[in-house]
Amino acid sequence: MIGALTVSVSVAALLLAVWCGYATARDQSTKDWHFLGMAVVSVLALAQLVVGIVELAQGRKPVGGTALFLAYLVGALLAVPAAGFMSLLEHTRWGSAIVTAGGLILAVLEVRLFDIWGGGHG
Repeated sequence: MIGALTVSVSVAALLLAVWCGYATARDQSTKDWHFLGMAVVSVLALAQLVVGIVELAQGRKPVGGTALFLAYLVGALLAVPAAGFMSLLEHTRWGSAIVTAGGLILAVLEVRLFDIWGGGHG
């Protein structure tokens, strides 16, 4: 798996979490520009899913197991969109808090994906 892409997804997820955390602290719900940020993070996670599948198709195997690796890739792809959808249902500061949590969850999933792949040694 490409380490630079994992780092990019992680950094983007953390930036989204900080941005939405700031909105939460200011008692603001998610706004259109937050959803644009969520879309950028989601596109990066989709790119990571595609790269992961290509790596597997080329015969490279994650140290932690293929099924677990794929499950984490799909979870990483869905973390921010799920948070975004939930924030649509919550028109208070807690909508922003949900997206903050989604960004943090994605960052943690990225660390775990890196470990499952073999810490960049795959």
